[in-house]
Amino acid sequence: QVRLVESGGGLVRPGGSLKLSCKASRNILDLDMAWYRQAPGKERELVATTDTSGRPVYADAVQGRFTISSDEAKNWLFLQMDNMKPEDTAVYYCNARILLSDKVSWGQGTQVTVSS
Repeated sequence: QVRLVESGGGLVRPGGSLKLSCKASRNILDLDMAWYRQAPGKERELVATTDTSGRPVYADAVQGRFTISSDEAKNWLFLQMDNMKPEDTAVYYCNARILLSDKVSWGQGTQVTVSS
């Protein structure tokens, strides 16, 4: 299993920015990683990930506003969120699957609230 610790959530005004961070307990090159979110009363949904070629893939709702990136040397995954909207309010989770396995891990989640 992989231990994932998220940070960076908080309260931001509409149009503002936040950057989420996720620290993995093992080499992220061994992992398929993603960001998910879950809003109150809704199912958890995929926000951003990378495809097998390493290209970013985003949910339609965040395309053009969010950017996924990583620091492979230090085992960090990031989510830069810009031009945020109230509908981005949710608990954001870091997710990792060990490559060539079905072992999936989740972080504890970090609350993001977009409100004026």
